Formats: sequence, C-alpha cells, structure tokens
Amino acid sequence: MYSALPSFVLGFHGCDKSVADKLVAGETRLNPSQNDYDWLGHGIYFWENNPKRALEYATQLQKHPERSKESIKTPDVVGAIIDLGHCLNLLDAKSIQVVQEAYEAFEEAVCEAKRPLPKNIDADGSGDLLLRPLDCAVIQYLHGMREEKSEKPPFTTVRGMFTEGDPVYPGAGFHRKSHVQIAVRNPNCIKGYFRVLEQDKNWPIP
Repeated sequence: MYSALPSFVLGFHGCDKSVADKLVAGETRLNPSQNDYDWLGHGIYFWENNPKRALEYATQLQKHPERSKESIKTPDVVGAIIDLGHCLNLLDAKSIQVVQEAYEAFEEAVCEAKRPLPKNIDADGSGDLLLRPLDCAVIQYLHGMREEKSEKPPFTTVRGMFTEGDPVYPGAGFHRKSHVQIAVRNPNCIKGYFRVLEQDKNWPIP
C-alpha cells in the first residue's frame, strides 16, 4: 500500500553531445545497457535528480573510452521525465526482501548446476565495487522468475541508492559520490527528454 513512489521523477543521462541533441529532437532512443556487471541489472541508466554526476560520468568515459561502447567527444547530459511504474525500489524494505529471496533461489540454482557463484569486484581498489556481476545476476534472475511464473507483473524500473567515493570529511558518514540510480527496463516509462537549464539567479530555486 505504501511502496508505490510518486509517478514521475527526473533522471539524467551522461552521453556525447550529438546523442543528447538527437534525444531532445526525438531522432533517437537510448539503448539499454546489458553488461553482466550492471549495478541494477539490464536497463537504461539514469542518475536521479543529479545532472552534475551524469556529466562527470560522461567526462570520465571520454577520458577512458575503453569503458564505453560509444565514443564521447563532447561530454553532455540530457534530462528525462521517467514514470517509475512498477518499481523494484531498493530503498524499500519490501523490495529488499524480494531481492533477498531471489538471491536464495539463484544460489540454489547455481549450486545445482555446479557453477561458480558470480562475485562483485572492486576493480580499482576504491572499495566501491565498481563491477557487480553478482548483483546483476541476482536481479536478472528475479526478473526471469517473474516472467516465467507470470503470476506477478514485471518490474518496469529498478531504483537503488549507492554509497560511493571518499568521505566528505574525516570520519564522515557521507560520501562524495553517493547517488540514487535508476535502471529503466520498459522504455515506455521514459515520457520525454529535455535540456538541462542554467539557474536564473534572479530567482530562488522553488
């Protein structure tokens, strides 16, 4: 009863300027990420209410082109209006329980198949677990179970909060790169794209 989130949220996607221009003009769509290490499983990824982090990410990919399938010459960011729909919200206790149960079923299936369980990987030694094959596999297994049984509606989006980066100050519980991320599984949840506006400094932010 209380798990449903407000319908629309704003998400931000870092990409090349040419892609951002085409998205706003309605000339293209974003393709879902389908890496086996995606943090929230397969989907189209957005930073919730965080255009600055989206731009930082695009700039990072420009410097490290081996991490991206698409070349970024001019880092840019585009905003999206997203209807979360039936959301697997990992900030909610009920959704976390669903994922835990999916892990237990996945672990059992992997054991029976005599295969190794995937592991999340701290790729750069930062402690941020930048590659998450285990989390991705569990979430994809969860989606597969729901589709196979057809008893419950599929999740259209996945939403998670991540603590990332160095502490803001010594001993802090806040981290510089902490963020909320959204993976959109159903592209029809994206209701439109828009350009990020500069603040009119003559007026306060509402």
